[in-house]
Amino acid sequence: MGTGSTAPPIDQERVRRANTGDRMPRRYELVFPGGLEGGQDTVEVTVTGRTGPGGHPIYEDATGIVQAEISDRSEVRVLATGAGQDPAHGVTARPLAS
Repeated sequence: MGTGSTAPPIDQERVRRANTGDRMPRRYELVFPGGLEGGQDTVEVTVTGRTGPGGHPIYEDATGIVQAEISDRSEVRVLATGAGQDPAHGVTARPLAS
């Protein structure tokens, strides 16, 4: 049984950040382990305004192919954006100045 409200559900993470003054960075650099010759591959991502399955903001690269949910503790969950895509593990996030 509903309440009859037509208001959208409250984004609890956004409310928490607004109330505590805790602001998530708008941009991150994602670091993928095991790049060419033992190096690291990096990609810059920007906040999308959407939230992921864990309730944290989703960030994506300029192509929209690389998408990741990043927590307020910089924990990264890379999201599959296409059929047959195997999301990377062990990815870290470094905040970038806006």
